[in-house]
Amino acid sequence: MSVDNLDVIDIVATVCETGEVVMSITDHLSWRRHDHLEVLEAKINRYLGIIESNHLAEVYPRAKPGVPVRIDVICKYTPSPDGLRFLELAREAVVAGGWGFSWRSPPPRRRTKPE
Repeated sequence: MSVDNLDVIDIVATVCETGEVVMSITDHLSWRRHDHLEVLEAKINRYLGIIESNHLAEVYPRAKPGVPVRIDVICKYTPSPDGLRFLELAREAVVAGGWGFSWRSPPPRRRTKPE
């Protein structure tokens, strides 16, 4: 399960407090990879197709019509400036379609002084 496998929903879960269904994309690719944005865009579009066709409700019954759905990108690496621009544009497009969109990246590493 990963961003470069379009045939698989990486993770799907329900937020207990809100009932929101979250479809997560596990993105392990380096932001230096030349086709990273194209691969991620294809996966996001695949998820949107699953949501729009109501196929999500068939494979995940908690995703009934009317239940809020969010796509969440879990980044292994901190996005590059181009990656951040892409993620923000993706968020705007997905939200305009009536769904949620978020992304997460690892916290910055703390440098420790050698002893």
